[in-house]
Amino acid sequence: MKYKIRMGIILGALIGCFFLIKALNQEIWDANYDLLRKEVLSIDQSVETVRLIDVTPFEWDIAYFFDPYTPAKEIYKTVGYEWDRISATVSEGMNQIVFLNNGEVVCYVYGYPSNNGFGIFYEGSSLKNDHDLNFRVSREKDVVTLNKE
Repeated sequence: MKYKIRMGIILGALIGCFFLIKALNQEIWDANYDLLRKEVLSIDQSVETVRLIDVTPFEWDIAYFFDPYTPAKEIYKTVGYEWDRISATVSEGMNQIVFLNNGEVVCYVYGYPSNNGFGIFYEGSSLKNDHDLNFRVSREKDVVTLNKE
């Protein structure tokens, strides 16, 4: 009887560790999203332009900006693999940005700037990390928007 209880506890602990490790690994883009949001929202009111590298508190080498209605399948193809649960943006004005570092997703921005508190807009489809990537800062109500100059 004691053997079964011990084995049950050990098995339960192993399963718990597995799910904890898996959850921590899956949440890197969420944690970096929170850091990015905090950085963008803390931009001083007097600042008119920022370098994107200065407000991204994580390592990245390329960012993909997806147009509205881009299917998840196409996003996965562009990024190079499937991760998490993503969906197509459902209207104009939404952000769908995937930051990668060495081929791995490190931050995912999705949704309306009005819901997120911030938005980042770029006319192209991808953007390589370059220290001179200047974005114009604008504010409307409680939303901070970065637009590529």
